[in-house]
Amino acid sequence: MRPTIFLLTALLLTNLSSSQETPDPYKHGIVFFEEGRFGGWPANNGIWSWGDEIVVGFTLGYYKDNPEGGHPIDSDRPRTIRQARSLDGGETWTIEIPSYIQQDGGERPASQLQEKIDFTHPHFAARFRNNRFYYSYDRCRTWSGPFLLPDFGRKGLLARTDYIVNGKRDLMAFLATEKDGGGEGWPCCIRTQDGGLTWEHIGWIGEQPGKGGYSIMPSTLRINENSLLSIIRRRGEIEGERIWWIEGYLSPDNGRDWYLLKQPTINNHGNPPHMIFLKDNRIVLTYGYREKPYGIRAVISRDQGKTWGEEIILRSDGGGWDLGYPRTVQRSDGKCVTVYYFNDRDHQERYIAFTIWDPAP
Repeated sequence: MRPTIFLLTALLLTNLSSSQETPDPYKHGIVFFEEGRFGGWPANNGIWSWGDEIVVGFTLGYYKDNPEGGHPIDSDRPRTIRQARSLDGGETWTIEIPSYIQQDGGERPASQLQEKIDFTHPHFAARFRNNRFYYSYDRCRTWSGPFLLPDFGRKGLLARTDYIVNGKRDLMAFLATEKDGGGEGWPCCIRTQDGGLTWEHIGWIGEQPGKGGYSIMPSTLRINENSLLSIIRRRGEIEGERIWWIEGYLSPDNGRDWYLLKQPTINNHGNPPHMIFLKDNRIVLTYGYREKPYGIRAVISRDQGKTWGEEIILRSDGGGWDLGYPRTVQRSDGKCVTVYYFNDRDHQERYIAFTIWDPAP
């Protein structure tokens, strides 16, 4: 009987050990990876979705170690833009060359928009980058543009893709400009009501950052008919030491005046935020975390941004600080798809990754 008892005991202990293991509730995968290349910064490009069809943009360059600690991308070799498309809710992806990219990897020359854009077209997408914008009527398969934005009296615009459609010819965009003395940056709200032909500067988001600081890369939602919520990437100094965080602002008058909120204030060590409304009206905020343990995180608000829940660690297995810049969408089954750039302990290259996760209460 002893061998039988020993076998049953061993099986029981094995099953108990297995039942106590906590599997990763999130599905991680790769959107783009290529040896010797650098895939990065989805937040600089944008994400768009129509049900389970998702398109995300990213920057493609060449990997090169940076002994000074900066991004390990080869500044002496060309970099260009790619976009990835999924037709199955982020499970699989194909890589595409955006139609505004020419054979040499550069973009078409920018011009002035001549025809009004229909922002309510069912397959509409817009992209904002630096001082220009682009639009598509066929789910990013072909793009019109780039078209120039006005400079609003500033030497440089630092736009990324963050916009709200108000109507057929009415769209708000949220971008950053150079500060008064130059350098990045100070976010603002701009608006067109004639389909993109002309733009108006509506209001600055927060106070202009001081020397050594910046306020950039807003992510903005409409809370109601008059109110907007924007989360901003910040950098500043305390007693000569640099700090990085994200913070929230509320506008009660459609972007003219903005007020700093107590929540959220998240010390994520230098990464842009991204917000979306879920189908049940909760808000999900995702961001990269550039301190050990490196990874991707999220918080959720159940009261339209007044308060935020506990931090959700989507993953904490990053190989170093150079990761993040996430963009998130919700697919038809309610799960979220978060896309970001990443590096792990097994590869030196930076690549585009995804996490599929359930934000259910």
